[in-house]
Amino acid sequence: MSERAPVPAETVLRLAAILEHLPECAEHDAWTGVAWKVRDATVGHVFGGEDGLVRITFRAEPDEVEAFQHLGPQYFKTSWGTNVVGIVLDQRTDWDELTELLTDSYCIQAPQSLAAQVDRPAPHTTE
Repeated sequence: MSERAPVPAETVLRLAAILEHLPECAEHDAWTGVAWKVRDATVGHVFGGEDGLVRITFRAEPDEVEAFQHLGPQYFKTSWGTNVVGIVLDQRTDWDELTELLTDSYCIQAPQSLAAQVDRPAPHTTE
């Protein structure tokens, strides 16, 4: 079995800067990589794959889940969970888009009282 790719420390720090300002969202060690949770619900999970790629998974609304299945290899739907999707993190990563997606994931996973405290970013558009 191949070794999993390490997640660069700067990637974890960049993700932490996005996620840890959200109410009660905190970093946790995951079975591999690092996860951020609100209470017991996972908001995002970054990990290295045996293929050498680093990925992050998170929750999405049903229409976004369907879109992720058709966007191409950078985006994917996992085989677990009905609303778990992900992105390969590399030099092409759009961090503004990822911030929006992770904020949406937080709002899906957090109790309504916490989600209501979040200013959601303006929708990302690609032109």
